Amino acid sequence: MNELHGAGVALVTPFNSDESVDFEALGQLIDLQINEGMDYLVSLGTTGEVATLTNDERKRIWDFTVKRVNGRLPLVAGIGGNNTAEIVEQIKSFDPTGFCAILSVSPYYNKPTQEGIYQHYKAVSNASPLPVILYNVPGRTGSNITAQTTLRLANDFSNIVAIKEASGNFAQFSEILRDKPTGFLLISGDDPVTLPMMSLGAAGIISVIGNALPKKVATLAKLCAEGNYAEARSIHNELLDITDLCFIEGNPAGVKYILQELGIGKDQLRLPLVPVSEKIQAAIKEELKKLN
Repeated sequence: MNELHGAGVALVTPFNSDESVDFEALGQLIDLQINEGMDYLVSLGTTGEVATLTNDERKRIWDFTVKRVNGRLPLVAGIGGNNTAEIVEQIKSFDPTGFCAILSVSPYYNKPTQEGIYQHYKAVSNASPLPVILYNVPGRTGSNITAQTTLRLANDFSNIVAIKEASGNFAQFSEILRDKPTGFLLISGDDPVTLPMMSLGAAGIISVIGNALPKKVATLAKLCAEGNYAEARSIHNELLDITDLCFIEGNPAGVKYILQELGIGKDQLRLPLVPVSEKIQAAIKEELKKLN
């Protein structure tokens, strides 16, 4: 899965003022990522507010994204949730044309056991026509995919090819990297730890801040892949404060505000998410001045 090395971005879903999907802004966002050096795109990951989208909207966004990208970059589709049977049906009805993999978040809220997580991904693996990327984000799902479960899945199912890890647990990262089968990838799912994770052997990042600052994120990942950690550290440090500001009042509210400042779409979200406060807007503006 060479397509999954380097910098990927979990695309936001731009909305118009009436909360309809803003396809013009989505097209601008896709072109920005390609022109600024991103290595691949994730369409309708959790950052894309997929939980608030209808089945028809998801299909239209995927169709639009495939046509707009037009083979210029690899594409990953986000299909995940906490109802295994429903996710299996979504995968079966999904048109994989134009995509290289599926990113599937671990079941949230239900807090399944490790065996439940294993059986969930077994069903996803058996249904998927494409390679599968696991997504571990305990801060949002309420449960952790342990290193042992990740390794069990990686060894038992040849089409489970990677994990996007956002647990923040470096002991867990290290165990996965030490014991994983050849070719299985560890991908950072948390912007601020991309550099240290790649120094251990992670393949790259699926970024949120990359929506707004793709060139910096792509350059950071490239420098890390080359082992040039001195230069990478400079970009890492530059991005720390702006990344914190983007998440302090919920994702993707902060990054949508930055995109609005850049002239790409509006900082419009669907409830229960709301735009960032004026206080955070002012802080983001100040930080953008420093970066520019």
